Amino acid sequence: MNDLAASERAPYPARPYAWTVVGLLTAAYVLSFIDRQILSLLVGPVRADLGISDTQMSLLMGFSFALFYTVCGIPLGRLADSWSRRWIVTLGVMFWSAATAACGMAQYYWQLFLGRIGVGIGEAALSPSAYSLIADYFPPDRRATAISVYGMGIFIGAGLAYILGGLIVGFAAERGEVVLPLVGATRPWQLVFYVLGAVGLLFAWGLLLIREPVRRGASQASIPLAEVLRTLGQHRRTVLLHNLGFAMVALASYSANAWLPSVWQRVHGWPIRDVGLIYGSVVAVFGAIGIVFGGALADRWKSRGITDATLRVGAIAAGCGALLAMSVALMPSGAALAWMVVPMTFFFSMPFGVSASAIQDLMPNRMRGQTSAIYLFVVNLVGLGIGPTAVALLTDYVFADDRLVGWSLGIVMAAAQGLACLLLLLGCRHYRRSLLELQGS
Repeated sequence: MNDLAASERAPYPARPYAWTVVGLLTAAYVLSFIDRQILSLLVGPVRADLGISDTQMSLLMGFSFALFYTVCGIPLGRLADSWSRRWIVTLGVMFWSAATAACGMAQYYWQLFLGRIGVGIGEAALSPSAYSLIADYFPPDRRATAISVYGMGIFIGAGLAYILGGLIVGFAAERGEVVLPLVGATRPWQLVFYVLGAVGLLFAWGLLLIREPVRRGASQASIPLAEVLRTLGQHRRTVLLHNLGFAMVALASYSANAWLPSVWQRVHGWPIRDVGLIYGSVVAVFGAIGIVFGGALADRWKSRGITDATLRVGAIAAGCGALLAMSVALMPSGAALAWMVVPMTFFFSMPFGVSASAIQDLMPNRMRGQTSAIYLFVVNLVGLGIGPTAVALLTDYVFADDRLVGWSLGIVMAAAQGLACLLLLLGCRHYRRSLLELQGS
């Protein structure tokens, strides 16, 4: 008990250093999303070279990554509750960067599938440890903002994936195959994976600048998974409505990231380079603004005594996103679509920081890594595992026309965001009650 009291009384790390750590973790998250999302821009050349369908492509973008990302996240989240979070993050970055480079070596569909599995396994190490670190670097009244800044990595990374990917593919496509030492003739899309893998392997060493903060309110004993599951079971309505509500938000967002580039290319005839520059800029700028705005709004509401502020922000954003989603298929030109995607990206991004912050506020310290991993399991298995494939199945088997991908995408996004709004509104009351019961644990 003395150790627990001492950890609670310990001062938080100096604010400049705390934000430096957030910056390093955000940069790692940026890299993770570049590696995760880059395939969305490469649908055309990868399909052509490997001879695959939209549905097979969607499994590369979603299921192959999401299944192992979610399954491996739970033991890695448990490890984050007891071992060095700095080393977990560093080794994870190294692993997924090597797997990204391996994707560039693929000559067959199954080889690229295995490479994507490796990326998912490595990236599973990042967020549970990052959320836990940030929660120990910042007090509760600043936590949603700090985690939302970290969450900017989602949108900056996805945006840079489109921008850099478009530039590299455009540059390489003008010159045909590139001959690299040791590797030989390399297609433009393969070159993208090699470059990203090398950058990640170099960056990983910088993460060793992070120091482990004091674990607040935590004993040194690791809490058994059975106890974590028992706690979640006691608050199952809160957990289910939170996790499934934000999973629907993620489903809409991952569907947009996977297939919006194809809408510009197939329906409006834009080249990859233009899609990358325009869509990448929108995602990086307005996605980052949206997620930080959502976190700051939640912190402001919490300071006024609104304890379920994180869920309220998510519900409002999802409702607005649902109204905008169906207009994807109705835009008369690529330029009109780009303007519509600006507010859509803003509202789609708002919930991503507050969703993770809600878990950190709710759970005792030694459960944060494991409960964050379970949350990420649900959100990514549903959002990333189902979203891109749902759109592809509609395009391939319902509309049976590649040019109608906009209708497939709009239907999936609108349905997911509407359901998210409903689930999060229903979850507010349960979240308030669980917060009162768990704050003293």
